[in-house]
Amino acid sequence: MTEHYDHIVVLTGAGISAESGLDTFRDKGGLWSRYSIDDVATPDAYRRNPGLVHDFYNQRRAAARNAQPNPAHYALARLEAEYPGEVMVVTQNVDDLHERAGSQNLLHMHGELFKLRCTDCGTVWNTDGDTSTESVCGSCGSQGSVRPHIVWFGEFPFYMDEIDRHLEACDLFVSIGTSGTVYPAAGFVDTVIRRQKGQTVEINLEPQAENSKSQQKIYGKAGVIVPSYVEELLQTIVSTRSD
Repeated sequence: MTEHYDHIVVLTGAGISAESGLDTFRDKGGLWSRYSIDDVATPDAYRRNPGLVHDFYNQRRAAARNAQPNPAHYALARLEAEYPGEVMVVTQNVDDLHERAGSQNLLHMHGELFKLRCTDCGTVWNTDGDTSTESVCGSCGSQGSVRPHIVWFGEFPFYMDEIDRHLEACDLFVSIGTSGTVYPAAGFVDTVIRRQKGQTVEINLEPQAENSKSQQKIYGKAGVIVPSYVEELLQTIVSTRSD
């Protein structure tokens, strides 16, 4: 690897956090094999049985609190800190492992476990504890209006305009630990390829979508592959400066 990139976009999915002990969604034994999406991850589910939805996210919050960033998270934070170009991480994950590893240029397109939102006044705030139907909005005082700040099925992801701008500008797009089947994230690689100006790389434990269009595919544990790949990218700085 000798090419230098000016604008890197990294998309991360559940696979990168799986190595920290957090459940994936669609793999064998993943969350959606044990829970129905229609019961815990849609606006209708929240209207029908908000208590069940709160319990589901309380469990996920507890699991995320007990998890620790792994070498892949730290490697991406290192890339952002040391690479002389723009590095933006777009994550489908709702945990805070990227932040705890040190990433700052980060967009949570599917929301964040450790944030809540009031359906009455729209206020968003941080939380580290459990929630219930009795939780009260600290801004407007409404009870029963507090929901996880999560993008559920049927809702539009956050930051899409900003993400689109980064995809249009990037010259290296790397996807890590994502199934490549959930849109709109699954279409990001198409956006980059359409421009014919960016390199696309997929890093996954094993082949995912059969129609993956990434130009380069690397398979193995993210905690091993990502630090090595980041080291190669950083070595391009040394190579460029010595030429």
